[in-house]
Amino acid sequence: MFHFSNYSEVIFLLKHHEIWLQYSYFQSASTVQFYLKKCYFYLDNTEAERKSYDNCYPFMYYLEQAQAYYKQASCSPFSIKPVLLFYGFVHLIKAGLLTVDPYYPSSTSVLAHGVTTRKKKKRNYQFFDDEVKIQKNGLCTHFAEKMFQMEYLEGEKFKMGDLLALVPELDDLYLFVHRKRNIILFNNMNGDWHIPAELAHAYHMSEERLKYFLEEKNGGNIHWKPSELAIDGDRSNLNPPFRYHLLKKLYGINTSLEQLSCIPDLMIHYLLLYNLSMIARYETEWWFDLIKTAADDTYPFIYTFLEITEIKCPWMIYHFLMEKLGFLGKE
Repeated sequence: MFHFSNYSEVIFLLKHHEIWLQYSYFQSASTVQFYLKKCYFYLDNTEAERKSYDNCYPFMYYLEQAQAYYKQASCSPFSIKPVLLFYGFVHLIKAGLLTVDPYYPSSTSVLAHGVTTRKKKKRNYQFFDDEVKIQKNGLCTHFAEKMFQMEYLEGEKFKMGDLLALVPELDDLYLFVHRKRNIILFNNMNGDWHIPAELAHAYHMSEERLKYFLEEKNGGNIHWKPSELAIDGDRSNLNPPFRYHLLKKLYGINTSLEQLSCIPDLMIHYLLLYNLSMIARYETEWWFDLIKTAADDTYPFIYTFLEITEIKCPWMIYHFLMEKLGFLGKE
């Protein structure tokens, strides 16, 4: 059952010191240059030495500016928190991009946000039904392509409610408010991920068919325990549609095939934060009505998401930076 006070306490304990202390590894220019050079050698870049030198300070400055935004967001009024978190996340993404794109930004076309939303909200506006649309150029499509090898996203639309349903840390809130779960979490036994049999029933598949289906969705990098519906945690690399619950330290997947998506978690948070930051800036009347009245369940979902994203986005980027060179083992 969902306990809001316990949830907030856990989030508070996980915040800045634990998350941002890990970024201290990147506070030395010589260390960052060595790190970027290894990244660029991995890309077979012939200018690895020069580009690692050129990019070491921009990389450090992106992280420093990101931390400043997140630090300010942690003590700011709720009304401006989405703006600060969004721009903090943008700077983290830019640091991540410098590890896979030595020439970022190669043109002004990649500097825009790369997402659009309705500027004027309609009467009877519902946040869960609001949409964002991916543009051809901009940061969104650029980091999706460079960091996750995702192409052809132009014109794709995403509803806020669908994106929120993909955030595993919101699942207890969904259970509390709507009496249903969106995510089935796996049991971790000796480092292996045991999938509850109810997932096969929910997907209307046999266990063997489910295994094949999940392998296909994950790109094939799943090793199964013999004669079990269990994933070998040491030999497998779980990607979306699998979702990692940061607070419970468990993997899971959506309970519904209709909700299943391979969109990366970084993009989920980017799209939600983009729209919330636009609302906070340009839809002041609706935004303050939400904050002041909390008339429906929109407010607790937005509030809890902002608490989650404040710790999960820095955590995800840190793991992206470290896992690239195999510095981190599996959870």
